[in-house]
Amino acid sequence: MTLTETPGTSAIPRVPGAIPLAGHALKLVRDPFGFLKSLAAHGDLVRIDLGTMPLYVATTAELVHEVTVGQARSFEKGRFFDRLRPLAGNGLANANGEVHRAHRRLIQPMFSKDRIAQYTTVMSRNAQTLADSWSADQEIELEHEMAQFAIETLASTLFSTDIGLPAVEAIRTNLPIALRNLLVRAASPKFLDRVPIRPNREFDTAAANLRQVIDEVIATGRRTGHTDAGDLLSLLLAERDLSDVEVRDELSTILFAGAETTAATLAWTFHHLALHPEFDAQVVAEIREVVGDRPVTVEDVPKLVALRRVLDEVIRLHGVTMLMRRTTQEVELGGFRLPAGAEVGFSLYALHRDPRFFPDPDAFDPDRWLPERQAEAGLHRSAYIPFGAGNRKCIGDQFAWTEATIALATLLPRWRLVPSTGHVPKEVVSAVPHADRIPMTVQPR
Repeated sequence: MTLTETPGTSAIPRVPGAIPLAGHALKLVRDPFGFLKSLAAHGDLVRIDLGTMPLYVATTAELVHEVTVGQARSFEKGRFFDRLRPLAGNGLANANGEVHRAHRRLIQPMFSKDRIAQYTTVMSRNAQTLADSWSADQEIELEHEMAQFAIETLASTLFSTDIGLPAVEAIRTNLPIALRNLLVRAASPKFLDRVPIRPNREFDTAAANLRQVIDEVIATGRRTGHTDAGDLLSLLLAERDLSDVEVRDELSTILFAGAETTAATLAWTFHHLALHPEFDAQVVAEIREVVGDRPVTVEDVPKLVALRRVLDEVIRLHGVTMLMRRTTQEVELGGFRLPAGAEVGFSLYALHRDPRFFPDPDAFDPDRWLPERQAEAGLHRSAYIPFGAGNRKCIGDQFAWTEATIALATLLPRWRLVPSTGHVPKEVVSAVPHADRIPMTVQPR
């Protein structure tokens, strides 16, 4: 089929169930995970409506690859990221074109292999401090514990301890509120953008509080001459071409991207291992063989292959809920022609539960990542993209892998976490799905 024969948007399958004015927004908000997983049954590229705005959703690995890699230059960030702007401004998550390229080049060295190796001392120390703070038979709220660890580690490695830690509590309190309401704002009809409904009020208040906290960090850095501490804040403050607003945008972006993802991954990992003692025993035995009784180092990380399979499986099950792009010119996608300005969405959560690539996709099965099982399933690399792909791939992916591995390799050999009775954790929509609560009791190994 030639491009001139390619059907336009009117031929794209429209998902049934839209209601006047709201479109599919209520379905997306009420059951985001179920709704997103259901879209593939209607076609490789389908249309849903957010209010009166059409959103064309790519439901296959091939089309997501086209959007993120193959035709990436024909797309910019879409409505989801427009709604993120009050929180992350024009930082890496939102910036387009030359601004994105220039800022990525500036920040990339902070996430180099050598830098991450330096950060591991802090990661290991923070994980050990957390392990020391627990006691036998103590009941903990795991989500809170993991969020605290993730934010303190970011503050200690990227923003320096002295300046970053006073802001930790404000960030831990406000960041989940902002992210929890982000998808609701992105999915809401445009006429609700300025209506003071609860999700808008909560998001705006939390985003304003976060901006204030980061502004205070920057002001302190300027006042104390904080330009040679070797952290991200120093790097940004030393860049004369960056305004304080641009510095704030980049710090906010790294915080929202790095804190929630790591915290949710760690919490879900403990949850799944508690329900699957055979994998828990396998991982703990590996850690004891590789690490022994000493602190975990960067050299240990690639040797913990069973732990890596567990992390891959956790991230597969709880992937990024929804991302959006906007076409900057006419694009041919999946046999259809999209005009410039069309909103295109895709869900890594749904993609990573595609039964064509992942048999029994809702089951926790780390052994699916064994090389022979991957070959048997015919798993293509574009079917699993936990940190995105192309020039928009998460800049901190190796930082996150290393941090999560070190934390788990420190905590697991010492403590076994037992689920508390009376509550089954449920996924809560956010940038990545986290649990409503994961109450657990700490038991020594």
